[in-house]
Amino acid sequence: MFFEFRFWRNLFNQNELIESLNNTSMRHFERRVWIVAFSGILLYALRDIWGMNTEALTSIFVNGYGDTYTIARTASLLGAIIWAILFMAFHFFGIAFLLHKITAVDLSKVAVLQLFVVALLLMEKALVFFIFAIVGYTTDFSLLSFGPLAATFLDNKFIIYFFNQLTFITALIIAIQFHFLRAFTTISSRNLFIILLAIQISLALITAGISVLPLETWFEGRKPA
Repeated sequence: MFFEFRFWRNLFNQNELIESLNNTSMRHFERRVWIVAFSGILLYALRDIWGMNTEALTSIFVNGYGDTYTIARTASLLGAIIWAILFMAFHFFGIAFLLHKITAVDLSKVAVLQLFVVALLLMEKALVFFIFAIVGYTTDFSLLSFGPLAATFLDNKFIIYFFNQLTFITALIIAIQFHFLRAFTTISSRNLFIILLAIQISLALITAGISVLPLETWFEGRKPA
């Protein structure tokens, strides 16, 4: 027997999805993967076209280097698309493989779970982009995270960027992963929760570490002021 994978229905009805995965084979999953992938690429492209994270290129245009600016914007757009692919591949394939190895849950089942995770992350980014587009400017911190609050009381950039990675979506992802994986693994609920929490904290620490690195200075070969 087969059941048809329906993204929204299965996202909000995990128990039905879990039962279906246990008893029947799934159809049309690959189609949903491609839809999410295309949506992610489109989102990252629109953010770059709008000018999000491309502030450094403005000086090129202001100084009258029109051709150079055009090339730079094209390269920026291609870079955004490549980054979108890498971002989605990491969370879909990389984290799925990691959870498969840790929990011994079939990789095909974990892939279904991670498709939801990728979609939630993209929806979070889309909402933040929508808010930025309305107000007409961007910030380094997500309005849906603890980053702005941390920046109000703290001066340490690493800690601020760390809290910037902790959002409502992060908690929702942990909850969905926990509920889903608990149905297929023999790991205790306590240990499973600790593992999932540790993965999110590790990702936040890595992202915060990269965010505070003076990458632009390194590439330009200048010493920081």
